[in-house]
Amino acid sequence: MGDLAFGDRTDFENAERGLVGSLTPGVVKDASGRVVWDGDAFGFLDGPCPESVHPSLWRQSQLCAKQGLYEVTGGIYQVRGLDLSNMTLVEGDRGVIVIDPLVSVETAAAALKLYREHRGERPVTGLVYTHSHVDHFGGAEGIVPADDPDGVPILAPAGFLEHAVSENVYAGVAMTRRAMYHAGVLLPKDPEGMVGTGLGQTASSGRVSLIPPNLDITRSGQEEVLDGVRIVFQLTPGTEAPAEMNFHFPERRALCLAENATRNLHNILTLRGAVVRDARVWSRYLDEAITLFADATDVAFASHHWPTWGRDNIVEFLSQQRDVYAYLHDQTLRLLNQGHTGIEIAEMMELPPALAGAWHARGYYGSVSHNVKAIYQRYMGWFDGNPSHLWEHPPVEASQRYVECMGGASRVLAMARDYAGQGDLRFAATLLNHVVFADPGNEHAKTALADVLQRLGEGAECGTWRNFYLTGAMELREGVRPVPMSISGGMAAGLSVEQVFDSMAIRVNGPKAWDEHLTIDWDFTDTGDRYRMTLSNGALVHRRASEGDEDAGLTLTLTRPALFGLLGGKGTEGVGSRGDTAVLRRLLAVMDAPEPDFPIVTP
Repeated sequence: MGDLAFGDRTDFENAERGLVGSLTPGVVKDASGRVVWDGDAFGFLDGPCPESVHPSLWRQSQLCAKQGLYEVTGGIYQVRGLDLSNMTLVEGDRGVIVIDPLVSVETAAAALKLYREHRGERPVTGLVYTHSHVDHFGGAEGIVPADDPDGVPILAPAGFLEHAVSENVYAGVAMTRRAMYHAGVLLPKDPEGMVGTGLGQTASSGRVSLIPPNLDITRSGQEEVLDGVRIVFQLTPGTEAPAEMNFHFPERRALCLAENATRNLHNILTLRGAVVRDARVWSRYLDEAITLFADATDVAFASHHWPTWGRDNIVEFLSQQRDVYAYLHDQTLRLLNQGHTGIEIAEMMELPPALAGAWHARGYYGSVSHNVKAIYQRYMGWFDGNPSHLWEHPPVEASQRYVECMGGASRVLAMARDYAGQGDLRFAATLLNHVVFADPGNEHAKTALADVLQRLGEGAECGTWRNFYLTGAMELREGVRPVPMSISGGMAAGLSVEQVFDSMAIRVNGPKAWDEHLTIDWDFTDTGDRYRMTLSNGALVHRRASEGDEDAGLTLTLTRPALFGLLGGKGTEGVGSRGDTAVLRRLLAVMDAPEPDFPIVTP
């Protein structure tokens, strides 16, 4: 900690610069009165750092908790601290262009209302999604009327809709369960619990929506004019998201960096789960942004954290962000080519002093450790090359054998307490985890593991590490607390028919469906599209129907909304049929419901 300049208040000055007004109280509720956002719950951060929180993470959380409408530069404003992400508002000739409408409809509407209270009742004349993560599109219906989105240009990078769905739907149940740990959703907001995620405080819990874009950005250098405002785009696929873009406002001398350069070391692979990102191209796109825009930029802002003002400061910030991803990438490759594994490289990796001492390169959300492992995974996969690791037992069976080899649960518990007493919490957690997985009814082991995870969490500089450790400790003590979760109607409305069919295929219980052979044609009267779905050998596949196709076992005639109703359990109202309706029942009978509350710290 000695290399960090805690006396430097520049970040605090920048985070507070341009404050126009705050939402008071800092609470947002849904139509039923349920609180979906409570920024005031983090008021405890005004005090000194307690022993239960890493001082560097405490400082970051103090900065992220600042809330209100801020002027970035002439005609550009941000609402910060009303969700995990920022909403940016750019004033045009007639109205206002909104960039990234937060996570929830309710917080987006509250942010827009706060802006209008201070800047007048300007209509929304454009909506821009910087990338395909839910905290940058989920509040769309709080900004644009869902029943008339075509009246507003909605811009997004090419591939946005495909990736938004694949990340939030296909593996959505497992990712959402892991996100409960990642974001510390169930932890109390206090110095012993959740103090922030490093990227922002937390995500709101309101209704998520998705309005598809109606104008794609397909190339770097593409220019668009929205409400008299000229915007120059830079596509950055494969960086922080598979579909992402930076963009520049030449007349305002302002650069939006999406989530490609924020005030922390980001994730190459999130702990909640995602596609592994490419640190190499991430670095190169940041370098390209310097070349394209730096000399014409006086302020750079992003969809998290606070802006950077001044050309030289912007270049230094972007150069260091560029270098940290390049360094992690290149050094990981150098060391793996010397035969080191991902786990070994993570322990060996040390950032250069100039990067290690830069507040914005600290591992508040990502970390050097898990980013190095992700880079290794991108190139080498899960297998480290050691044949002893090729076919290991799964966790329960392996743990039972480890505990037996070490002399039984009581012996392992005693050893773990010794390691914990010596300060080796990492190995204590490993030993205790084996006891818990070998004997999940061993309350002494669960309690001891919870205590060790608690201590690991309290010492973590990374907000998501802290949340994982503390949530694990909580579930060991209290059990899994079921949390209702589903894809909201607003999110589902953004899915294409093909994506809905893909989601159905993921739910087919393969062994149960081995001997089923069926064909269904889906005829959509509202779009004129026809699809053929076939189930054979436990695999559900679909394609566009062809004129020469033989008759299907069942043909359904319906609209796209009726498809959502049918799969949502609302029955066959509005669905016409020809053929054997039992075919549909046979298909639904082999589809599993996902398990949203699966255990993580116990078997």
